[in-house]
Amino acid sequence: MLVTPDGRVLGILPPVAAATPWWQEAGPVVRAVRDRFGIDATILRLLETGRDRPHGGPVTYLAEVADLAEAEPFEPWDGTLDEQPLRLPYAFPGGPAADLAWARRLLRQRGLRRSGPPEQIRSWNLSSLWRIPVEGQVVWLKAVPPFFAHEGRLLERLAGGAVPRLLGQEGGRVLLAEIPGEDLYEAGPAQLLEMVDLLVGLQRGWQGRAAELLALGLPDWRAPALTVAIAAVAERAADALSAADRAVLAGFLDGLPQRFADIAACGLDDTLVHGDFHPGNLRGDSRGITLLDWGDSGVGHPLLDQPAFLTRIPPDTVAPSRRHWHDRWRAAVPGSDPDRAAALLAPVAAARQAVIYQGFLDRIEPAERVYHRDDPAEWLGRMVEILESGPSA
Repeated sequence: MLVTPDGRVLGILPPVAAATPWWQEAGPVVRAVRDRFGIDATILRLLETGRDRPHGGPVTYLAEVADLAEAEPFEPWDGTLDEQPLRLPYAFPGGPAADLAWARRLLRQRGLRRSGPPEQIRSWNLSSLWRIPVEGQVVWLKAVPPFFAHEGRLLERLAGGAVPRLLGQEGGRVLLAEIPGEDLYEAGPAQLLEMVDLLVGLQRGWQGRAAELLALGLPDWRAPALTVAIAAVAERAADALSAADRAVLAGFLDGLPQRFADIAACGLDDTLVHGDFHPGNLRGDSRGITLLDWGDSGVGHPLLDQPAFLTRIPPDTVAPSRRHWHDRWRAAVPGSDPDRAAALLAPVAAARQAVIYQGFLDRIEPAERVYHRDDPAEWLGRMVEILESGPSA
């Protein structure tokens, strides 16, 4: 569906195939439309989807277009575009242009000249991402919802560390320098241990400084706040669970205060939590690695970051990575018991994910909820599986 920058509806394009299963990946969609119709479009948001779950299959986007080819391939559309109070600025006509204008001003202030047109990479309810070529390098413009807007402020505080180099930030916008190397989804065993070292080093430096992190706007995942949040999401998602799972969940909630007391007795204080720590969120080469994508960060137990990492690495690297992780914490905090803390935290970490996804659903517009609709109940189900899997829970 095409609109002009001032929001005037032009019409709808015939179907076009894009070579990606990921609805939020705007780049392949933009290229497919350009190749087939000669139209340079900017993806704004989802309008409707052909299935209840994301990834692959038919989808209709709202897209903005300024300059049309002489032959106008779109068909009339007699629908009405709705208004939503939770709509993000970059999902409105003119929104991406405003983000790019902000980036251009910042580049001029830094004496950087563009060497090519900006390229839209991603657009969905969690981020808008653009690649902007400038002389001799590439920079990245990222715009996020208010609940991720602490990323820029945190990157300012982490400047000089193994994090993206911030060129500027304002509200939910950040402009970032290119990170050398490649994404490390396929990292080898030695590099996985290097990732653990990087995270533990960062977290050690922020222990005892929760107030500073909360002042930057990071969410609170410490025991009192997380206990309340887990109970709330459990109540809301209960109807999607079986009676047996609800019974396990009720027992978990009853024992949560004692579980958190036992976790605290293991000796590792709350600190900075990345929130989505896995190899794909690190980038680098033989010269070093960088931990990116800090929008999911919060304040809580350092080992909340462990499950996401261990479930996304090869099975034969899980035990050595976990052992190295715990050895690092034992060395950092003599007398601590990271083994027991990690076992006690495993179901808590799954329940925290349910809290996170429910938060997304509560703060994004209805058409975009397809991405996360089933996630709270699914994560509570995983929590039940962990509780039933063995005595460590």
